[in-house]
Amino acid sequence: MDMLTHKQIWDAIDELASRVSMSASGLARNSGLDPTSFNPSKRFTNEGRERWPSTESIAKILKATGTSVSEFMDLVALDSKKSSYPSGLYTQTAAQNSVPLIGFAQAGVGGFFDDGGFPVGQGWEEISPPTGASESAYALKVSGDSMMPLYREGDIIIVDPTAQVRKGDRVVAKTREGEVLAKTLERRTSNIVELQSINPEHDTLKFSPDELEWVARIVWASQ
Repeated sequence: MDMLTHKQIWDAIDELASRVSMSASGLARNSGLDPTSFNPSKRFTNEGRERWPSTESIAKILKATGTSVSEFMDLVALDSKKSSYPSGLYTQTAAQNSVPLIGFAQAGVGGFFDDGGFPVGQGWEEISPPTGASESAYALKVSGDSMMPLYREGDIIIVDPTAQVRKGDRVVAKTREGEVLAKTLERRTSNIVELQSINPEHDTLKFSPDELEWVARIVWASQ
């Protein structure tokens, strides 16, 4: 192996997490790191430049899992054996063992999401999803009755910011003012985003695209 690549290092971390029956976020948490340290959103900057894991974070996950440097390098070498898979397929198709969770109302407070709608920061709990979830997925606990009758207080919804959003999908959207909404995507153009309320007692909302920080699809709900 002539040169380590960005993809090889991150694939090795994902493979190590899989071998100890953890998600990448679970591996980070159990190693004393921020649970979001290894999220896909942390692997590139907002400008698309590669972001590499620090040597300190790698040292911590090796210590936590009892993995030697040579064993980790063997995982790095596995990347060449995965070349027959489309980019990202090898790691993203694996079922995730846990996802970060916060309350729906708490999600509107600053510091829990990056600009792309990926979970960041402290204060997240973790739960085991009932089905396979991508490394980017997170869970929100419903509070109040604004989403009835579809979602009731205490229900858990799982959101995936990497999932493609189409008309008719149930989504979570965050406004620039910090409000987090669960709606159905009625229309989305370059000029307007129209979100239909789940509760018929609430009006359909219309936004210009720059009024919303992000819109992400709900991929599962506990009701």
